[in-house]
This record gives sequence, structure tokens and C-alpha cells, in this order.
Amino acid sequence: MPRRRNLIVAVPLLALALAGCTPLVDLAPAPDSANPACAPMMIALPDQLADQPLRETGSQGTAAWGNPSKVVLRCGVNPPGPTTEQCVGVNGVDWVLTQDPKKPETRTATTYGREPATEILFNQNEVASSTVLAQLSGAAGKIPQTRKCLGAADSQLLPSDQPLPSDQPLPSESGSTAP
Repeated sequence: MPRRRNLIVAVPLLALALAGCTPLVDLAPAPDSANPACAPMMIALPDQLADQPLRETGSQGTAAWGNPSKVVLRCGVNPPGPTTEQCVGVNGVDWVLTQDPKKPETRTATTYGREPATEILFNQNEVASSTVLAQLSGAAGKIPQTRKCLGAADSQLLPSDQPLPSDQPLPSESGSTAP
């Protein structure tokens, strides 16, 4: 019987010790993290991203991969407005890419034309943006798109005296475009 008691005590201690190996990631939630539109995206997130495992976080609408975290995601950030920043389309999702001037290796990718918006932070020296965006676009696409980025080729179609918009609405179901 003492052997069984030792096992009963050892199993919870082992579980506690293993849980301590990957501590909870403490992330600040985005302002609109409780938006119900985040839920379908959050449950569609991959268990692995760029060969990094998904970790448990302590805030709603957040995710992190790697130990230490290589990629951090927050759903519910403020949607970006028209911008001159680089905007790329990956698997049907438009992403606005920015760099932190104080930390040039840190990149932020924010979904464009989706509300609420999703923000991804990652170190471009450790994880390729092409990998991150390709692997997260399927989940980000669960939030409906209402606007698209305007490409350089589109801007050449505008009269030269008209201000250059940096976004374009999606066509409505009737085939026309919204103003």
C-alpha cells in the first residue's frame, strides 16, 4: 500500500513540475479582445507555428508560440486606417507590416479591412514573415473582410489631380463598389 500512496502523491507533483516548464504567457489583451468575432479565429489557430508550439496565455483573444515566445497574437486591436505602410495579401488576407524603429528586428503585422483587427508581433531574425502570415491567414480569414488594400497598380488608374486613397472597399454583391 505505501507504494500506491507514493504514486498517488507523485503523479500530481509530476504534473505540477511539468506545467512549470512552460509558464503561462502574460499578455495584455487588446481593447476589443472580448469581441465575439475573435472566437472563430482563436479556435482555428494552429497548434504549431514555424515549428514553435502554441502556449497558454492569460488573456482573452491572445496566443503565443515558442518558449520564449517567438510569435505573439492579439485579436481585438484597433483596425488600421488608410496608410502608406507596406500592405501584403497572403492567402486572401491583407496584412499591414510595420517595423519598430527602436527594434528593427521586431515586425508587426496587422490585418487590414477586418474588424476587429488582429495583430501579430514577431522577430524577423527568428521567424520568417512569409511563414507566420501564411500559417495564420487561414485563422485570420475567419473574421470577415470589408476592405482591401490598394495596390500600386490600382493607383495608376486614378486621375493625377485626385488624392491617392490607401484602401478600397470590397465590391458589394451586386458587383458595384461602395464609396
